[in-house]
Amino acid sequence: MKEKGLTAFQLKLAMALLMVFDHISVIPGLVPAGWEGVLHALTRCVGAAFAFLAVEGFLHTRSRLSYSLRLFFWAALMQTGNYILTLLFQEKGIYLTHNIFLTLACGVLMLGLFFGFSENSGAAKDRKRGLQLTAAVLILLAGLLICEGGMVLLPFMLLTYLFRNQLFFRNLAYIIWAGVLFAMSIQIYPTLQDTLSLLLYNSDWLFITVLPLIYLYNGRRGSRSIWSKYFFYVFYPAHLWLIAWLAFWVK
Repeated sequence: MKEKGLTAFQLKLAMALLMVFDHISVIPGLVPAGWEGVLHALTRCVGAAFAFLAVEGFLHTRSRLSYSLRLFFWAALMQTGNYILTLLFQEKGIYLTHNIFLTLACGVLMLGLFFGFSENSGAAKDRKRGLQLTAAVLILLAGLLICEGGMVLLPFMLLTYLFRNQLFFRNLAYIIWAGVLFAMSIQIYPTLQDTLSLLLYNSDWLFITVLPLIYLYNGRRGSRSIWSKYFFYVFYPAHLWLIAWLAFWVK
């Protein structure tokens, strides 16, 4: 009997497709005027969906430390590729800065330091525990400043973990955090059109649109093939690098 809802792999596939629409606007003439902001707003759920699934991975992986190290490995690999392509393409004003792997890696490491890298391990005591908590706080603060979407996604991952068994309070925490981000983003301009237009670009608060997707998730991993395990690790940098290359040749 076919299970209802979406598996983690199916949700990743859907988000990978949606993610492309947020990035294609760098190719000149591809996105109609006025639609760039709309596409940006519609895709705010993507990062939150991957952050939610990263917390799921943290909860269910056999080795939280290995999971964190794998994310940092791919983050380093992508950063290297970004650096090389930026050197090649910067003459036409193309700079590659996206690296959601680094955000997710910092989020998973933060959770491991706060709550333990082993599900059954007891909390470390005294000085060691203090050092772990200090490191976790520093990673959180640094990630808020330097990671792609860190201001949104690192607190989101922390809330997701803390309220993993209390869905009402989790959703309430999401809504409150979205309200805080909205208050930080809203600026009133002389016309309603200008106000709404800028709000589409400063739309991090729309991460809240991930909620329906979370409820579509059925808690299953889905496909367990090597291809499904590494699909996103390959697709995410590959599609950004391909879009950058196309933008370079079109300009």
